[in-house]
Amino acid sequence: MTENRSLIEPSFADAIAIIAGAAELPEDKRRHWATSLRQAAKLLDKPLELIPARYSAVRADLLHLHHAPGGLTTKTLQNHKSNVKSALLWLAREKGIPEHGAPLSPQWAELQAKIKDGVVRSRLSSFMRFCSANNVAPNDVDETIVDRFGEYRSRCGKPVDDAGRRLLARAWNENVGIFPDWPVRPLAEPAVKAATDIAWEAFPAGLRRDLDRYLRGLTKIRKSRRGQRIRPLKEATIRTRQAEIQAAARTAVKVGVAIESLNSLAALLAPDVAEKVLNAYWERNGDNPKLYTIDLAARFLSIARETKCLSGEDCERLNEIRQTLEEKRPEGLTDKNIAFLRQVLSPGVWRRIVELPAVLMAEARRDHDHAPLRAAVTAQLAAAIAMLSVAPVRIANLTAIQLGKNLSKPDGPNSNYWLHFPEHDVKNRMRLMFRLETFVTHIIDEYVHEFRPTLLRGRDEDWLFPGLRDGPKGKVAFGGQIAERIWKHTGVRMTVHQFRHAAGALILKRRPGEYELVRQLLGHRSVQTTINCYIGLDMIQASQIYTEIVMEHLDQDLEAAE
Repeated sequence: MTENRSLIEPSFADAIAIIAGAAELPEDKRRHWATSLRQAAKLLDKPLELIPARYSAVRADLLHLHHAPGGLTTKTLQNHKSNVKSALLWLAREKGIPEHGAPLSPQWAELQAKIKDGVVRSRLSSFMRFCSANNVAPNDVDETIVDRFGEYRSRCGKPVDDAGRRLLARAWNENVGIFPDWPVRPLAEPAVKAATDIAWEAFPAGLRRDLDRYLRGLTKIRKSRRGQRIRPLKEATIRTRQAEIQAAARTAVKVGVAIESLNSLAALLAPDVAEKVLNAYWERNGDNPKLYTIDLAARFLSIARETKCLSGEDCERLNEIRQTLEEKRPEGLTDKNIAFLRQVLSPGVWRRIVELPAVLMAEARRDHDHAPLRAAVTAQLAAAIAMLSVAPVRIANLTAIQLGKNLSKPDGPNSNYWLHFPEHDVKNRMRLMFRLETFVTHIIDEYVHEFRPTLLRGRDEDWLFPGLRDGPKGKVAFGGQIAERIWKHTGVRMTVHQFRHAAGALILKRRPGEYELVRQLLGHRSVQTTINCYIGLDMIQASQIYTEIVMEHLDQDLEAAE
């Protein structure tokens, strides 16, 4: 086996060495198994020396591998997975590599045998094997050993978070004092966030009554302070507002506000109380709570003005609190979306996405005769993805497209489609208009004429994407289908909304600094909104430009050396 290994058990590198020297195996099997082990390590993006040669340790990771990023076909990837499984199971049977990791010393094996609860034994298994392999006796286990175990797991790509450490400590401590030979020193459990909440019915009737009145008002058409017509909110949004106010009231009590004093909405939104609540939210860890706090401050002010429950002076104080928090709003995209855009800006990834509609439409044609409904759904997804790749609209607009109203051919049946939405149909009241390219028009035409009638099920409706029953397809269902099909064919996890982020990133890659162009495409009301969203991409473009400068000088030096 290899020396100076980072693992306490045989690795993929060891497995390849063992297989290469296994004279009892046919030469082609040895070659295929070694190739598949190397290919799996490449797809997992880990050194061979850091991957355990144990099928139970890599089964979950192998399951999530995708063929597209590796430039493989589905069948080839499946063959590699099958070879890896066969190789690792053969090693366990023929070469005595433990099925569950490093072998236990007699002392640890005796201790493990006493645990009757299967869940407890499972939670302690990896830790016991780690201790055994590192010659740590049971009585020597303390927090330092647990820290070393966490570091080892992190090196292997299986980090232990607070929840995992808590489960480990609880499983260990359950046996303290139960068995005579079990170490008496308990392990520390990371603190659990308190989950005790005050029942809403325990709050004064005046506050509950005011909140009910406010929520009922959200179900009706109303006017803003500027006289603009405001549409009723959706049921789900109203439920969210209700949960926000109730959570704020509970937080107020937790930070020392007497519950009996919260006898009205005005008492909860009073600047002194609101500031305490917002400060409590702000002190929570992580970025999302901070964003939520900033938005909640604006919500407090909006509710106070709409219900007129506070004086003008108190509203002004609330506005000052909101402005102070607004100055701390993080700019740019979230880490999750930045990670997604790194994929989109990598060569080949976006090409796989824009080529996907043609692939899906070819699938639909093959299935048309023997599976017409499946073919129609596939064609529907092809049309949607084709449209989103050139017209990145929100999911609410995508599902609401009606033939003749939002999608039309102004110059007759042989011309290209235009996709357009009036101001009142768009989230921020900005008119949207896209001329769809010929390849998109052809995909939509084929879907509309050959496949859409199957989805209408005899109904006479204008929805481009009809649902199972009357009306358009549901936003959640359609968005999920689109994301699932993109992942299946490209290996990219992408939501409908991320087509908008991709559009902004791709434009700024080609035309650095042209935020106005991005604003017009995405339909933002203000260019500052666009800048705030995509400002982080400047660093990516600056890095690329600088790299090109460095490579230019490197090429010049190489030419001079020749």
